[in-house]
Amino acid sequence: MSKPVVAIVGRPNVGKSTLFNVLAGSKISIVKDTPGVTRDRIYADVNWLDYNFTMIDTGGIEPESDDILLKSMRQQAEVAMLAADVIIFLVDVRQGLVDADGKVADMLRRSQKPIVLVVNKVDNFDKFMPDVYEFYNLGLGEPFPISASSQLGLGDMLDEVVSHFNMEEKNDEEDDRPKIAIIGKPNVGKSSIINKLLGEERVIVSDIAGTTRDAIDTEVTVDGREYVFIDTAGLRRKSKVKEEIERFSVIRTVTAVERADVCVLVIDATEGVTEQDAKIAGIAHERGKGMIIAVNKWDILPDKNDKSVYKFTEEIRRILSFMPYAEIIFISAKTGQRLPKLFELIDVVIDNHALRVGTGVLNEILTEAVALNEPPSDKGKKLRIYYMTEVSVKPPTFVLFVNDKSLTHFSYTRYIENRIRDAFGFKGTPLHFIIRERKDK
Repeated sequence: MSKPVVAIVGRPNVGKSTLFNVLAGSKISIVKDTPGVTRDRIYADVNWLDYNFTMIDTGGIEPESDDILLKSMRQQAEVAMLAADVIIFLVDVRQGLVDADGKVADMLRRSQKPIVLVVNKVDNFDKFMPDVYEFYNLGLGEPFPISASSQLGLGDMLDEVVSHFNMEEKNDEEDDRPKIAIIGKPNVGKSSIINKLLGEERVIVSDIAGTTRDAIDTEVTVDGREYVFIDTAGLRRKSKVKEEIERFSVIRTVTAVERADVCVLVIDATEGVTEQDAKIAGIAHERGKGMIIAVNKWDILPDKNDKSVYKFTEEIRRILSFMPYAEIIFISAKTGQRLPKLFELIDVVIDNHALRVGTGVLNEILTEAVALNEPPSDKGKKLRIYYMTEVSVKPPTFVLFVNDKSLTHFSYTRYIENRIRDAFGFKGTPLHFIIRERKDK
């Protein structure tokens, strides 16, 4: 089940990034007094009571600005509003109600999404409450007074936000068909891959980067098995933010990845592996998704020889070193080269992502691993691992019970992970480990 999405929108410099950072628990957004510093949407996972949701920070909206940067930020905020289940509309009590707030309110009303009106910078409730009531004039219902910097009033605001989550509807949408998100930079051939699989021009394909305006679900049936492919807008580098086409950013990939079982990261063979590819891959890696790296346009790679595959694979492993488990395939969406093999890989990764291993077998592997390579020790105290069990799948998650968590070095956990992979493969899927202490009696 995908998490609800909450977007924070409003004019520049009303405190969106400060609120975002407080709720996210870390300074993810740049906070500066200059309007327009937050140029790209930034996302974070937030927990409130029993609710988990994805929060989007947006660039400020200037409703009638012709400035290219502000226009781009407005477009990004519009995309965020389309993706959001609930919108927090943030205004500034110290600036008071201005004409631009009314225009932003009109934009938000047209989104037909639940809107929570939040009045920021209310550091003193007795002093500022008369000014808060002025915002009733926006016609968006009750304004919630807060101070993001002083962390006042946040509980009431969040209670109102989560009250709009339609969890029953989310559960009704459960679909056990495998979901595959096609992710990557713009113009690497994501839509072309889906069109080739379908044998028809279902998704708009153009040489203009960013043609895919939204995440599009496409049903594909192969050998009697149904799949849902999620095509996403390409992610562009932040340096490209001034280009008119830059209106589709991280949130499309985040929400698509959230829904997917397996992600196919498409890389352009003619461009090579880039830092942006690593950032996109990181979104899927953080969320524990099955991973396939599809190197597209392999048919037109110049100066190819018998060592090209080896060299390209080495480059992928170097730049995407945080996901050594990812499967790699070299394809051509244009000619259909190796696309049937892509489906075989997808099936393998889907099965591995949901693979359960019995506790007895796991502990046999653990016993052998510990015998071959003794656990680390510190100041005479030795790490003891009592037993291991798999507690969940998608991704496979294991709990290690030990005598002292502080002695569990990540390199030894990686060693155990490698022994598990030697025994069971787990191709294309990350493995998560949780370390728990169980004191000696």
